[in-house]
Amino acid sequence: MNDLKKRTQEFALQVIKLVELLPKSKASDVIGRQLMRSGTSVGANYRAACRAKSQIDFIAKLKIVEEETDEVLYWLELLVASNLVSLDEIQALKKEAEELLAITVASINTTRRNLSTRKTKTVNV
Repeated sequence: MNDLKKRTQEFALQVIKLVELLPKSKASDVIGRQLMRSGTSVGANYRAACRAKSQIDFIAKLKIVEEETDEVLYWLELLVASNLVSLDEIQALKKEAEELLAITVASINTTRRNLSTRKTKTVNV
């Protein structure tokens, strides 16, 4: 398993552990469900991107990874803002989400650049 596949899977496991530790309340149930969905989706969609049929398909699938990772950050911020957890409790998970988001955006930008360079070379030939 490549490093990013393993890393996104570990990220999902950390999200699951956090959700399991949330206090039992209506708010934490709703936020936890959303966090679980988006947090586990990051790795699943990254794996789908790895199986993309083209660079355009790869970009489209990575855009989903980007959206889901950003959504995780939203739910983590909401957990802190609603005093369901402290920032200290989720700081490592938040940092990992930010890093995964940065990696994903960089990959999208690199792939777009490579795609446009290839198109330019084809046109100029």
